[in-house]
This record gives sequence, structure tokens and C-alpha cells, in this order.
Amino acid sequence: MEHKAKSIRAFIGAKNFEISRSFYRDLGFTENVISHNMSYFETNNMGFYLQDAYVEDWINNTMVFMEVDDVNRFWNELIQLELTLKYDAVKLVPVRELDWGKECFVHDPSGVLWHFGEFNTH
Repeated sequence: MEHKAKSIRAFIGAKNFEISRSFYRDLGFTENVISHNMSYFETNNMGFYLQDAYVEDWINNTMVFMEVDDVNRFWNELIQLELTLKYDAVKLVPVRELDWGKECFVHDPSGVLWHFGEFNTH
């Protein structure tokens, strides 16, 4: 098979759709409203669909990895947003170094776990 892929877009759910929409806009994504219960959030021609749908097992097992060019800079900018003060359920886990690179974690308002990482270049 020859894939001439242009993008891969995950679908994630939201416990409270309006709160999650606000969270992702605060995180720097641009929102494109598709319908009353779905939006596409993008950055640099990459993105995901946020749905007004909540299934606890699905949300609690959803993880998204986003590669960034400088995870330490990303972390410092993330801290300045004060998301944990604005959103009750949001959790942040600082940068950690691993064999493959570095990453930090963000739990969104619904519990979706985001990995923001930077791969080693050798």
C-alpha cells in the first residue's frame, strides 16, 4: 500500500465540552467549530477533533503525544499559563529525561493525558 497521507487526526472526548474548548484555546490551539458538538483544534497544520462526548473508560485511557522542538521552553510557557488555577482537574507533570528524549505531561480537564516531548537527536 502506498499512503500519501496528509495528516492523522485523533478524536478525543470531553466531560464538559465548553470547559475543554476553553482549555485547548488557552493551550494555544486554534479552534475550528464543525458543529454544536464538535470542533477541530489545530496548530502548525496538525490537530485533533474534540467531541462533546464522555465515556469514562475511553477518556481515562486516551493519550496523545505531541512532539515539540524544545520541551523545556514549552514547559516554561505552560507554567506561565497557570492552567491548574483556571481548571480544577488539570494536572501538570514536569519535564523528565528518558533514553529517547524528554517529555512533560498534561492531564486535560476531562482526564485525557497529553505527552509533550522532544526526541534526542544523535
